[in-house]
Amino acid sequence: MWRFVFVFLCSVLALPAHDWPQLLGPDRNGRSAETNLNWNWGKEGPRIVWRKTVGQGWSAPVVSSNRVISFHRQNDREAVECVDAMSGAPLWKAEYKTDYRDDFGFDEGPRATPAISGIRVFTFGANGVLSAWNLTNGARLWQINTRKEFGNDKGFFGIACSPLVEGNAVILNIGGRNDAGIVAFNAANGAVLWKTTDEEAGYSSPVAATFAGKRRLLVLTRGNLVALEPGSGKVMWKFPFRPAINASVTAATPLVIGDSIFISASYGAGAAMLRFGEMKPEVLWQGDDVLSNHYATSVAHGGLLFGFDGRQEQKCNLRCVDAKTGKIRWSEDRFGAGTLLGVGDRLLILTERGELIAANATTEKFQPTARAQVLGVECRANVALANGLFYARDKNALICVDLRQHK
Repeated sequence: MWRFVFVFLCSVLALPAHDWPQLLGPDRNGRSAETNLNWNWGKEGPRIVWRKTVGQGWSAPVVSSNRVISFHRQNDREAVECVDAMSGAPLWKAEYKTDYRDDFGFDEGPRATPAISGIRVFTFGANGVLSAWNLTNGARLWQINTRKEFGNDKGFFGIACSPLVEGNAVILNIGGRNDAGIVAFNAANGAVLWKTTDEEAGYSSPVAATFAGKRRLLVLTRGNLVALEPGSGKVMWKFPFRPAINASVTAATPLVIGDSIFISASYGAGAAMLRFGEMKPEVLWQGDDVLSNHYATSVAHGGLLFGFDGRQEQKCNLRCVDAKTGKIRWSEDRFGAGTLLGVGDRLLILTERGELIAANATTEKFQPTARAQVLGVECRANVALANGLFYARDKNALICVDLRQHK
């Protein structure tokens, strides 16, 4: 009997938590495997568990081991803060000086979302400072000023590539000189494992995926989608993809759907669905009149793509598109910008105006089922969902929203 109880308790304790440790979640595709969420909020909306003041930046929160990491700017410091996921109670804070200035006066905080791997937290600041921190106590493990090391430019709106941890490597689109376009750093000590290409950095972040049993990296730079071998950095192929005008950004992350890759940008670049190949990709469809993401990455479900079409300042359209053909199934024109994630057959949408919307992921039409005003304006950062709690920020506050199903 006691042996049975012991085995049962061990199995319960070993159940994995639904962490959100990096940009766009566990699989870097904006999807959550969580179930038993509350989708019927009522007029009062879901309960806000805690609210915390944050500084400048559009870096998204990440969650691991019941800890929430935020990355933002306070005065002349880029700050990494860790709080308890359930209560918002502060656990530690680390910071370093920054002299980054936004040439357009929009925001001077970091854009890149941290990545958590094991006991390490990796951040990449707006002026190119890559840091590793101890998740438990906030101790700085190592730090590299990539602009000094590789001569990379800060771009239009600062450096914004969110770190990708793949095996023992932290991979970034640096955009540096002397073949330091894409660089892999040793996660333990920051040493360069490999560097390759002369690719300029855009605002998109790399992803890793398995195709035909082999692990591959995909990096959408300022000019190309680049496929690489993760262990060596060997370039397999490049697919040209760049807006025609210089004053443009490519920000959405490549979205892997089975053996296909969806890439998208505004400013005339449009979207393309590619089938992965070892030598080169096959173009399944491509065009600028389907789903041209400005900064928010689309999500996929059931053969469909859901996302924002068009530039933020021109009132984006919220769209559903057939992933196989590129046919538009429905479009909520001039819906406005925001971010979204997929949970089962539902969508969670946070508009740039701070409204949280639950909707069915259906081909028929836009079907919102619940709405609530949870934040103020300028909600441009991505969101996180971990263990039934939804985390999001605007320009002033980070909040935790309870979406758990309570009996």
